[in-house]
Formats: sequence, C-alpha cells, structure tokens
Amino acid sequence: MPDDERPVDEPEEQHRDDGLDLARAMTRASARSTPAQRARKRSKNWTPSQPPSRKPVTGAHPDDRDPQLLDTTVGRLVEDHGWDVDLRVHGVFGRWPELVGAEVAAHSTPESFAEGRLVVRTDSTAWATQLKLLAPTVVRRLNEELGHGTVTVIDVQGPRGPSWRKGPRSVRDGRGPRDTYG
Repeated sequence: MPDDERPVDEPEEQHRDDGLDLARAMTRASARSTPAQRARKRSKNWTPSQPPSRKPVTGAHPDDRDPQLLDTTVGRLVEDHGWDVDLRVHGVFGRWPELVGAEVAAHSTPESFAEGRLVVRTDSTAWATQLKLLAPTVVRRLNEELGHGTVTVIDVQGPRGPSWRKGPRSVRDGRGPRDTYG
C-alpha cells in the first residue's frame, strides 16, 4: 500500500539499523513512476513535444559502445592525457643498460626527466666526469629512441654527500659534527 494511501491510524514503520526500510521505500517510490516520468523530473526544460534525446543507433557496424580491446582503450587514454612522452621516457629508464652500455649503467642511474632535461646520478665523481664527456652521444642515442628534440640536455650529478641528520633532533643549516675533523 503506498504511503499516501495508508490509513491515518496505522503506525509508520520504525527505522531499522540495517537500512531495509529505506530500500523498501525507495523501491516503492520508483515502482510508482515510469522511466519517462523520472526523465521528465530530471529535465527542467522538457516539454511533451520534445522526444527524449538518444544517441543514434549505428546498426551492425562497430562503434565506441562495443567492447574494445584493452590495447586500444589504454592507447586512447594515454593519447587523451598526453602521457605519450612520459611513458616513452620511463621506458628508457627501464632500458638504461641497453641504451648506454652495461659498464656506464652499472655506475649511473637516471633519476628524473622534465622539459627536455634528464637528470642522471652517478656513484662517483670520476663517473660523473666520464658521463659528462659522453653526454652528447647519450643525448643523440636517447633522441633516436624518443624522437628528435625530446632530450635537450643531460644534467649529470655526482654522488650525494653524507647526511649529518641523525636522530630525531637536528639543527637546520648546521655544519655537522666538526669535532671529528682535525
């Protein structure tokens, strides 16, 4: 019996913690209305002379509503968001030993890429100097893989210095433990 036809003296259902009363009420309300009535309520400017808007049916030919291959869908997502260059660059990060050689890759690691600048960290200053000398060759090789002009400069950085920050308390801009240096 709908809520508006319930006799006055009949008590209303008590609220239940599991939410079944709310689900029943929503089911009753949606059963009383048709899909067309619900669409009219959603559309503010709807007039009876206007048919509901629907996409044209294309027939037996494939279209975007058909199931798509994952490769096609991911490719469209990458293209729509402009992630193409980023994915190629990170692919280069994964193939770093193949691109620069095993010996150079054993002593260097690409860290980041932004706006044509590739940051490479080496494990010693000698390898930083060596990689700076090889930078034009590496840039040429990377641009062959990624497309002309993708990598414009390689920023070679040596090993990180020791951190004097040990423990929960430290002094900002401190000079470190000076008592260990003669």
